[in-house]
Amino acid sequence: MRKRALGRDFKVSAIGLGCMGMSEFYGPRDDTESMEVLSRAVDLGIDFLDTADMYGPHHNEELIGAFLRETGADVRVATKFGIVRRPGEYKRSLDNAPDYARTACEASLRRLGIEQIDLYYVHRVNTDQPIEETMEGLARLVEDGKIARIGLCEVSAETLRRAHAVHPVTAVQTEYSLWSRGVEAEILPTCRELGIGFVPYSPLGRGFLTGRFQSSAEFGKGDFRSGLPRFADEAMGQNRRIADVIGEMAAEKSCTPAQLSLAWLLAKGDDIVPIPGTKRRAYLEDNVGAVEVAMEDADCRRLEEAISQLPIVGERYTPEGMKGVNA
Repeated sequence: MRKRALGRDFKVSAIGLGCMGMSEFYGPRDDTESMEVLSRAVDLGIDFLDTADMYGPHHNEELIGAFLRETGADVRVATKFGIVRRPGEYKRSLDNAPDYARTACEASLRRLGIEQIDLYYVHRVNTDQPIEETMEGLARLVEDGKIARIGLCEVSAETLRRAHAVHPVTAVQTEYSLWSRGVEAEILPTCRELGIGFVPYSPLGRGFLTGRFQSSAEFGKGDFRSGLPRFADEAMGQNRRIADVIGEMAAEKSCTPAQLSLAWLLAKGDDIVPIPGTKRRAYLEDNVGAVEVAMEDADCRRLEEAISQLPIVGERYTPEGMKGVNA
């Protein structure tokens, strides 16, 4: 697996692994299968694992911690704090206070079983708490050796500038895919101006861009996609045309729609490291194949132009899920 650099000094595999779905949101979990996926990911050269304390909550960090203890795998771990949830509830509050950041960080270190977090993100920004104070608290965690680097998720360009002025930000993580391109207007150019890496999550549109889904009836119990506006039946019927365009070009290039979607992202810049999430080996292996798909500028333009002619129906999240987005 080729490497890419996030920020000035953080080298990771060109594709990372989003681990959220191993714990919740996409149906029942299977820890045995998830451990096999993690092991296969390392075999394939993936060394960048993405988690958060709110996934589970806590279960996802515990799962990765168990994997690291059992295997001693040489990987970089990114985790997050700032979204506060109670088990079994989607409702959340946001807390970016320095004291809470330290408490959350120390709890994550215990669950992960590591001495230092490679990349520690503010999961969502609480606009009632000054970002400068949050960054000062995180900077102290860097000084103490508890975290190596700081990241931000779903922030506005203005917030990013303010944060970076206090302490260097290594990476920004925001949803970015062929049907979520809002970052191209301000946040991605700002990252590049400041020398900050970019980590797209949901780069396959939560699986929709692969062409797998025809209706919301396909989502099982516990799959939160069934409640997302873009996955309502009427929206899916119209959004399906986007997946069809991707599928047609993928067939031309003798790759899968997932590989094409990821290859498009990889072609958008060497400072981009997508983190497609999966809990199945077959999808993991398919995703990794994206690094071998050549996407020329002309290919990207043709794909983008075709999709730009189609409507994207529905918001990314429910109002609850939009808390802290572009903050």
